[in-house]
Amino acid sequence: MAMHIRRDDIVEVIAGEDRGKRGRVLRVDRKNQKLVVEGINKAIKHLRRSRKHPQGGRIEIEMPIHWSNVLLVCTSCGRATRTGAKYLEDGSKVRVCKKCGAEIGRIAPPRKRYAQIEAKAS
Repeated sequence: MAMHIRRDDIVEVIAGEDRGKRGRVLRVDRKNQKLVVEGINKAIKHLRRSRKHPQGGRIEIEMPIHWSNVLLVCTSCGRATRTGAKYLEDGSKVRVCKKCGAEIGRIAPPRKRYAQIEAKAS
């Protein structure tokens, strides 16, 4: 199954402790199907004193969450939605909002195989 979420997308969490919160995707791990979202799924890391961190202490870091627990937020309608894919006339593949039908972003560059050639009427 393909993951249509990329870095810098805005997503909404639909399951877990942070349900309903929105954030920007910082990192995507396609192999493990996880992503790190800004301000979501925070954990506390304890730091020992060192030259780099002379104070030591506790810092909050974002931990990865599974991609099935988020929905992409459409840029035109502003709602969390599932995504689809379609090919344009030039053969490039784009993400599509399932609620309003707006194009969200390009997935693949144009390919001749998927270009829709108009039949010339003589």
